[in-house]
Amino acid sequence: MQFNEDAELDTSQVSDQRGVGGRVALGGGGLGIVGLIIYFVLSQLGGGVELPTGSGFSDVGRDQQVGSDAIKAKCKTGADANREADCRAVAFINSIQGYWTDQFARSGKTYQQAQTNFFSGGVQTRCGNATSAVGPFYCPADGQVYIDLNFFKELQEKFGATGGPFVEAYVLAHEYGHHVQNLLGTSDRVSGGSGPKSDSVRLELQADCYAGAWANHATTVPTASGKPLITGVTQEDVAAALDAAARIGDDYIQRELGGGRVDTTQFTHGTSAQRQKWYNQGYESGDPARCGTFDTNDLG
Repeated sequence: MQFNEDAELDTSQVSDQRGVGGRVALGGGGLGIVGLIIYFVLSQLGGGVELPTGSGFSDVGRDQQVGSDAIKAKCKTGADANREADCRAVAFINSIQGYWTDQFARSGKTYQQAQTNFFSGGVQTRCGNATSAVGPFYCPADGQVYIDLNFFKELQEKFGATGGPFVEAYVLAHEYGHHVQNLLGTSDRVSGGSGPKSDSVRLELQADCYAGAWANHATTVPTASGKPLITGVTQEDVAAALDAAARIGDDYIQRELGGGRVDTTQFTHGTSAQRQKWYNQGYESGDPARCGTFDTNDLG
C-alpha cells in the first residue's frame, strides 16, 4: 500500500511524548480490558519485556525528547508518510478518524476525535501508569489512545507476525474501535470476567470488526483537502493484518508463549480464528452495523 503524496496530514491528532518520563510501573487502577492481549500474556508469564530498538520509529532515549513540534515539522503530506514510519502512523490515524467522522455523521451523530499519544518506556494516563510492555491501549477515562511505536517490531520478533504497514493500521484501527465503543456506550455493557463468550471477548472482537470496516473504506476516506490518503490496498496487506490478528488470539498466545496449555476460562480477547473472522466480517461488509458481537451466540 501507498499514501497519496499530495494528501495533507493532520498532526494535531497526535501527541508525541517519547522520551518523557522513562519506564514506570503499572498501577493506579490498571488499564481495564480495553488494551491488546499483551498485558494478559505478560502477566501470565510473570513479567514484562524490553522492547527492541531499531524499529524505524525514531527510537528515543530516556533523557531525550522528540515533542509534537518535531512531528508537525516533518509529517506534512502523504509523501512524508511514504518515507517516515512516524508519519505513516499519523496518516493511518487521520484516515481512521476521518472514516468514523463520516460514519457518525451518516447516522446523525457527532464523532469526537481522540488523540493518540506516542510514548517510549512508560506513560501516565487517567487509567493509571503503564509501561511499553502493556502494548497499545485505549483509556476510556481520558478518551485517548496510547502506543509505543516499537510495539510493531515486537509483534514481528516475539509474536512472529508478518509485519508491514497494514498491520500497523490494524492495531491503530482496533484501538480506535474501542474509542467508538466508548462514544456509543457499548463499553458500558461490559461487566468484566473472562471466558470464550464473555463481554470482554465480545468487546475485543467488535473492535477487530470495526478495524476491518475501516480497512474496507481506507482508499476512499478523504483528508480536509478532499484527497484520499491511502491508495492501493492489496490482498497481501489484508493478509498481513489477518496474520497479526491470529498472533494475538488468546489460544495462540497461551499455547505458543504461555507454556502450551490453553485455558478457555481465561479468554479475554477471543481465539485467533475468531479475531480473523470478525476482522473479515468488517472488511468484507464495510458496514459497522454488521459488527454485532453482543447480539449473537455465534462468535465463531
